[in-house]
Amino acid sequence: MKKYFLIVVLCCLSYSNNLYPCTNLLITKGASADGSAMLTYTADAGGFMEPLYYHPGGTHKEGEMVDIYEWDSGWLKYLGKIPQVKETYRVVGNMNEHQLTIGETTFGGRDELIDTTGIMDYGSLIYITLQRAKTAREAITIITDLVKEHGYHSGGESFSICDPNEVWILEMISKGKVEKGAVWVARRIPDGYISAHANKSRIDEIIEGKPDEFLYAPDVVSFAEKMGYYDRSKGIPFSFADAYDPATPSSLFACEGRVWSLFRRSAPSLNLQPDYFRGVKGAAKYPLYIKPDKLLTLSDVTDLMRDHFQGTEFDMTKGIAAGPYGNPYRWKPLYFKIEGDTTPYAWERPISTQQTAWSFIAQMRSNMPREIGGVFWYGVDDTYSTCYTPLYCCITEVPAPFKEANVTKFNFNTATWTFNLVGNLAYNMYSHIIKDIQVEQKRIENKYFTFQKPIESAALELYKTDKDLAIEYLTSYSKNQSDYTLKCWQELWERLVVKYNDRYINDVNKEGNEAGRSPGSAGYGNDFFKQVIKERPGYYEMKWKEPVKTKKK
Repeated sequence: MKKYFLIVVLCCLSYSNNLYPCTNLLITKGASADGSAMLTYTADAGGFMEPLYYHPGGTHKEGEMVDIYEWDSGWLKYLGKIPQVKETYRVVGNMNEHQLTIGETTFGGRDELIDTTGIMDYGSLIYITLQRAKTAREAITIITDLVKEHGYHSGGESFSICDPNEVWILEMISKGKVEKGAVWVARRIPDGYISAHANKSRIDEIIEGKPDEFLYAPDVVSFAEKMGYYDRSKGIPFSFADAYDPATPSSLFACEGRVWSLFRRSAPSLNLQPDYFRGVKGAAKYPLYIKPDKLLTLSDVTDLMRDHFQGTEFDMTKGIAAGPYGNPYRWKPLYFKIEGDTTPYAWERPISTQQTAWSFIAQMRSNMPREIGGVFWYGVDDTYSTCYTPLYCCITEVPAPFKEANVTKFNFNTATWTFNLVGNLAYNMYSHIIKDIQVEQKRIENKYFTFQKPIESAALELYKTDKDLAIEYLTSYSKNQSDYTLKCWQELWERLVVKYNDRYINDVNKEGNEAGRSPGSAGYGNDFFKQVIKERPGYYEMKWKEPVKTKKK
């Protein structure tokens, strides 16, 4: 097999490394304003960049094998081979030509349930399944059959598996060295609702005899009993999450806060409290899914994925950790200790983070041909400062700006490095620079949102007479908009470098003219001045001071 997997992202490192990456938001078609199912995904892990994944699809010879390499080793660790299938489908990013989309977040779970002898790691499961499945249910079958036959190599994983009609969460964990394979449960999100997960197992109950809503391994409960994770005699209902990923204060703080923020913004009427993610004993869990207060538009979903806990008491742009310019980012490591203090501490973990390599919003629609209905809105770097570009699931080649991404080699002609340049510049004077970024971000995304209807109308007309021509048209459109996004961001970076040179504001001076040799000053905010004065009382005062009297000897 050709090694298309070499360009897949190393998106989620192990739970034991305390990186807590990735966030998924799942929207059923009955919860969206335009009847589309949607899935969002942030691929978060520090120190990596990856090109857009692309698999062209095709037919394969009988007896052909597929080489499997481990994601978490950077595709260096060979795990084994599995048989190839007769036909594979085109895949753009995490969406295939049938609009099937898969995301994930790693929850890790119990350390003893790691199987280093298994062949199928979670990354290979995602992309091989996208090559082979047409629907979410078929994808669940393929994933669970693969791990049953070849073993599961990764830690506990939550998979979002969505097609234009159904939205599912599949949670799975290996049986470790005890038995080959994995235990798992899949829950369909009821139409009209939304769900989310962020590196913490979230499925509790399993209802038997309802295959339209629940699918699960036949031994998912008995294996937990065998391992001592669940005691039926206590009369407590079985919970997959409690058995295989018991909560800790650190896992709640780093993970469930993101779920809370997505839910609170989607349904303020529920008045969900932060107690659970803040580790308050006895606090109620957040529901697996909720009904949003209003039908969500594509623009709404884009906004939801831009979050620093703004508008809450946990707003990361506030306080001393944010510095003088309200920087919401906290540099890793996530956990820290104070010398002489045994209390464990951790920074907040928001949805928007500097360690995002790329993210997407998948739009899947059943009311039009699949080639046109599936749109993979793709963005690189942090969700808060990225710009989502439409890539249709039928495109026949990768747009140039997303073909290359190398964390060790700078290239201004790649989207990844250009967006990182802008993002890193913003960290220095965040409260000022983010406003400039948001103006350009809104301008471009609104353009794409507005263009979507006429572009698709034209594609539908072409599709009626020549499907291949419609595919060519959408491929050209996706490539052109990708080029446009890159060009605009390169120009934005240039403008920002000039405007904020030497931490002045060089576009206008206080008289409103071009600054030139009289630039405006960024200065500092009142809260920061108070912190400075409090640290060194009297030191910065500009007034006559009385001489210090010295005692006579």
